[in-house]
Amino acid sequence: MSLLEVSNLRVEFHTEDGPVIAAKDVSFSLAEGEILALVGESGCGKSVTAMSIPRLLDRNSTTLSGSVVLDGVELTGLSEKRMRDIRGAEISVVFQEPMSSLNPSYPVGRQIAEVLRRHQRLSGAQLRQRVVELLELVGIPDAAHRVRAYPHELSGGMRQRVMIAIAVACNPKVLIADEPTTALDVTIQAGILDVIRNLRDTLGTAVILITHDLGVVADIADRVVVMYAGRPVEQSPTREIFDQPQHPYTLGLLGALPGRAVLRGGRRRLTEIPGLVPPPTSDPDECQFAARCGRASDVCTASRPVAEEVRGDHLVACHHPGPGGTR
Repeated sequence: MSLLEVSNLRVEFHTEDGPVIAAKDVSFSLAEGEILALVGESGCGKSVTAMSIPRLLDRNSTTLSGSVVLDGVELTGLSEKRMRDIRGAEISVVFQEPMSSLNPSYPVGRQIAEVLRRHQRLSGAQLRQRVVELLELVGIPDAAHRVRAYPHELSGGMRQRVMIAIAVACNPKVLIADEPTTALDVTIQAGILDVIRNLRDTLGTAVILITHDLGVVADIADRVVVMYAGRPVEQSPTREIFDQPQHPYTLGLLGALPGRAVLRGGRRRLTEIPGLVPPPTSDPDECQFAARCGRASDVCTASRPVAEEVRGDHLVACHHPGPGGTR
C-alpha cells in the first residue's frame, strides 16, 4: 500500500493576464522509505506539484483540485488548522535556497528548536539535547558548539544540512527536497545526498526529490516521474528510465547529458531539444511536445495521449512510445 497517493492533481494560478495552469493531471504514488524524483526542465511544474501536497501555495491566488491522500487521510479538504499540524510533523520541506529560508537573526539551534516546541512540546534540557542530536544526524561536526552559530557563519553545505535537520526534526513520513544540491560543488552535493539516503535508511522517511540533475537521479532515486509542460509524461523505476526510456522528451533529456555527447563535425556535442516549452496559459487537447518531436503525426495534434503501461509499472503518455531520438 502506498504512503502517499496523488491523483489528477491540477494547480491553476489566477493572474491579471488570465489563468496559468502550472500542473495538470498529475498522478503518482510514493511508498514508505522510497525516494521518488520529479524531473524536468525549469517551469515544467515540479516544484508547484510538490508544494501543493502540503498546501504551501497561496490560497487566494491558486485553485487546487484533485486528490492528495497521505496514509489514508485526504489532505485537499482539510482545514488550515489541521494542515498546520501536519506540516513539519508528517510532511516537511527542504527549500531550495537555505540562506533565504533560514532566519539570519537567530542561531540555527533556536530555529530547529522552534519546530520541536511546536509539534512535540519539548523544552529545557530535553529540547537542547534533541537539537544537538539532529545536527549530529545530518553530519554537522561539533554539533554542541554549532547550535549557537548564525546562518552566515556556516557554509552553504552546512546551511543545507541545518535545513534538513529542521525538516526531519519530528520524523516526518514524507520529506520534500526542492533542488537540495543546487549551487553546491560536487563534493558537497555528494554529502547532502548521503544525508538524505541515511535519513531514508534510519528513519524510514519517504522522499520526493525535485531536480533537473539526472546525475543526482541516477545516484539516489528509486523511481522517476518525468514532467513536461505541467504533466507527467513518463514514470518508472530509475534503472528503466536510463536503460529503456520511451518518451521522446525523456530521450531528449538523456541526450543532453555530457556523457552522451555525440560526435558531429569532428567535435563532441550535446543533443539539444529543438523548439520552446509551450506557455502555461493554454491547455490544448493535443500532445504539447508534438511541436518539438520528430515522431509527431496527425494523431499527436488531434488528441492528448494518456499514460499507459509499456511494461510493469513503467508508464508513458505518448502516441508513439519506444526507443529513439528527437529530431
